[in-house]
Amino acid sequence: MSVDDRYYYEPASGHGLPHDPLNAIVGPRPIGWISSRNAAGQRNLAPYSFFNCFNYRPPIIGFASSGWKDSVANIVETGEFVWNLTTRPLAVRMNESSATLERGEDEFAFAGLTPQPGRIVAADRVLESPVNFECKLTQCIQLETAAGGKIDTWLVLGEVVAVHIAPHLLVDGVYQTALAEPVLRAGGPSAYYGISEDLRFDLTRPDARK
Repeated sequence: MSVDDRYYYEPASGHGLPHDPLNAIVGPRPIGWISSRNAAGQRNLAPYSFFNCFNYRPPIIGFASSGWKDSVANIVETGEFVWNLTTRPLAVRMNESSATLERGEDEFAFAGLTPQPGRIVAADRVLESPVNFECKLTQCIQLETAAGGKIDTWLVLGEVVAVHIAPHLLVDGVYQTALAEPVLRAGGPSAYYGISEDLRFDLTRPDARK
């Protein structure tokens, strides 16, 4: 296929397709299942499809929110949050936690999940989730266009200060990614993917000094 055969569009003018392909191309993406509390102690739990890990030492993770939502407001107010791993058995309840509830309503209760207090942060973790990261806010950044215009999207970055891992996911001390059955967000309005050990392959970084 030559370059001229490729579908081409400029995002500022629209993509011209039934659904924006950006999310499907950059993916599948891990899910930022974020729990937080406001200063009054009210819980919030919500999934974000723009999520990833950005640094090793100290470990820093982050998610982006389209709009100043309760999660962002809570985290800026308290400086704390928890990331919870979404797994295949928890996928439906993760999706339920995305429902638009009245401010102050508890997504944990709505989705039938158990809040468990963090050891370091005040935000609750999802007890049913096999992995939780307790985080302290490091930055909340409003995104901008190339021309410098402000966008109503907020990037929340947090330092991981405590990690909880279910013991069955550590085999000889090595975390088993596929065994956890993580759920990944794909394109379109409803697509998700899982992963399996059958799809694994290994690559060793080349040593250019040889």
